[in-house]
Amino acid sequence: MKIDLITLGCSKNLVDSEKLIRQLELCGYSVTHDAEDPRGDIAIVNTCGFIADAKEESINMILRLAQRKQQGKLRQLIVMGCLSQRHLQELQTELPEVDRFYGKFDWEQIITDLGNAYHHEAANDRRLTTPPHYAYLKISEGCNRHCAYCAIPIITGKQKSRPIEDILDEVKALVAKGVKEFQVIAQELTSYGTDLYGKRAIAELVDRMACLPGVKWIRLHYAYPTDFPRELLHVMARHDNVCKYLDIALQHISDSQLVAMHRHITARQTYDLIEDLRREVPGIHLRTTLMVGFPGETDDDFRQLLDFVKWAKFERMGAFAYCEEEGTYSADHYRDDVPEDVKQARLSKLMRVQQQISADVQQQKVGRQMLVVVDREEGDYLVGRTEYDSPEVDPEVLFRKDALAAPASGKGQTLRPGDFCLAEITDADDFDLYARPLNIVH
Repeated sequence: MKIDLITLGCSKNLVDSEKLIRQLELCGYSVTHDAEDPRGDIAIVNTCGFIADAKEESINMILRLAQRKQQGKLRQLIVMGCLSQRHLQELQTELPEVDRFYGKFDWEQIITDLGNAYHHEAANDRRLTTPPHYAYLKISEGCNRHCAYCAIPIITGKQKSRPIEDILDEVKALVAKGVKEFQVIAQELTSYGTDLYGKRAIAELVDRMACLPGVKWIRLHYAYPTDFPRELLHVMARHDNVCKYLDIALQHISDSQLVAMHRHITARQTYDLIEDLRREVPGIHLRTTLMVGFPGETDDDFRQLLDFVKWAKFERMGAFAYCEEEGTYSADHYRDDVPEDVKQARLSKLMRVQQQISADVQQQKVGRQMLVVVDREEGDYLVGRTEYDSPEVDPEVLFRKDALAAPASGKGQTLRPGDFCLAEITDADDFDLYARPLNIVH
């Protein structure tokens, strides 16, 4: 029997899907992931319920598959993940075409309800849906932070860290399958271990990961600025295979906005943290996310945010306009008082500033030699990334196929996806780098 599994939302959802796919395969199913034209007997949608746009995408996908079921082309429709975790009763009422709903954490029950036994001995096994040389590594679930605007703790509950040994065993197993690069992910990376060990253990985990044979790159995602564990910076600086990259959402810089958002950090502490990050880990690339239009944001608050971005010169930055999410503190206690046109104008102005910063960052790399991993072939190019680039969200490095010569010390080897090579950056635009390979690095 064939199953189509569609994953929506973040990379943490993707890890859940990969584990579910492996369980289904062990039960004898043929599973296709994210097919453009689903044609299986059963469809499973792993939904996102974080923000309005993500909810709409999930609902649209369910409706598309429900129509296929009504046409007699689909035997069973199953919905799982964050959206059904958060809105189970409403979905059951409004989407009777769906056969079964499951939350974010009870998807193992899918195996049982399909008439099979869950393979507990393979709980950490998964079928990678990423290119085979990199994988996402989820080290915890849930979040103990309660930012005023965020629905994640409502969906995921309190933080639940995985034991260090369990994670290291998974890394070893993935390395044995050819994985070289690990994107370490969590709802809130920097509090990892507090629930298990009574202390922050992220530095110890990364330090031990970096010592494992075969681990070429480790990249860290979704850090939190408050009480940032400075010992992690020492680990990053000490190990060449820990990428000089940190994804750390800051949201705002105005003290009044930070208080209203329940971020538990001040503007001065944020400035000091950025200075510490750049001093302790020279060359580090910082990715951050900022928000405009949160309730009560004044013109002066926004001016402070613009000044901060100009000062910090983030190598990577995303931003979004505040959107009220039901059940959050801000939805229950604040009035969404910044007009939508003002939100969008502020967002556009902020991103124009960042676009110039990003272009300058890219241009500064022209003429440098950098280590690049090749991800895929696409048209006339081989496409890769430096250690400063995370998959899907960051700039890429392009090698023209018709200009490729055998790398000087590669003994005639052909550059292909999964290879690491030393490359010279020859040109740059606002989003991508262009390069020529010098030699393959083993």
